[in-house]
Amino acid sequence: MIEKLILAFVIAFLTAAIVGKVLVPWLRRIKAGQAIKENGPVWHMSKAGTPTMGGIIFITATVVVCLTVGFSNMMGGDYGHIFVLFLSLAFGAIGFLDDYEKLKKKQNLGLTAGKKFLLQVAVAALFVFLLRNFGYLTPNLYVPFFNVDPIIMPEWFYFAFVIFVIVATVNAVNITDGVDGLATGTSLPVFFFYTAVAYAWGERFLSLGIFASALLGGLLGFLLYNFNPAKVFMGDTGSLFLGGAVAGMAIALDMPLIIISIGILYILEVLSDIIQVGYFKASHGKRVFKMAPFHHHLEMGGWTGKKWTEKELFALFTGISAVFAFISFFGVYGRYGT
Repeated sequence: MIEKLILAFVIAFLTAAIVGKVLVPWLRRIKAGQAIKENGPVWHMSKAGTPTMGGIIFITATVVVCLTVGFSNMMGGDYGHIFVLFLSLAFGAIGFLDDYEKLKKKQNLGLTAGKKFLLQVAVAALFVFLLRNFGYLTPNLYVPFFNVDPIIMPEWFYFAFVIFVIVATVNAVNITDGVDGLATGTSLPVFFFYTAVAYAWGERFLSLGIFASALLGGLLGFLLYNFNPAKVFMGDTGSLFLGGAVAGMAIALDMPLIIISIGILYILEVLSDIIQVGYFKASHGKRVFKMAPFHHHLEMGGWTGKKWTEKELFALFTGISAVFAFISFFGVYGRYGT
């Protein structure tokens, strides 16, 4: 089992590194440059024109691994990695449409919020239907860190909850993609966690481990081009794919609540946005943060006066994510008596 997980990682890393060599110059040639929000930090304006849609790099790597290293599992009737890949690709396609609209209009406005939300709910509902019908998902809520029996819930309520978790997670990951390498670095420990859990739980979860290991390698290969100063951004194509993968793995492993701990930074980012907007409206113009989401608050010297650089933010978020991934592993390690 360990050999397949290592092979998945290596192939994905090499594929991403090679694809990036070709894709980044091509995106630059076709002028697929990112428009920068005018209300963002002023120093981000220098990034205008940096190619976007770079998420295609790790998406390609993940697809290659799932269809090669994971092929024998698929032929043996184990479709876990394919279902998570489907969910991630569907969200990536929504992100691609969004990126395309932004490039066409030459501004940082893509699909309307309503269109995106309806598409996301439809994709999440189809994913839940597939997992339920193939036996990967039960209407029993597993609670990490507590050695108790799962909470049996009404099926309709549990699956509505799961759809909410998927859509919320996808958009939280999308918000985290705000500075060079941030969403990439934050997500690396998350997929290391998923890989380790699949290995610890045994052969039954190998296909999901292959997917997680593939994305771990793909993200590391992508980081060669996305680390500050970024040569390419993942765009909504990449961030929505990534969000779908984060949520899809948790759901396919039948532990949606684990996102609370492994995704703590995604949650912090989206909550800071919600708090900022809500307080701004309620107070008629006052702000809790210098700028939301939270990474921009730190960039602008919020609270302490220290203005965090993009490399410092990358190290901070990656480090915190790694700590919570480590803690989360021990919260679920013994679920199947390992």
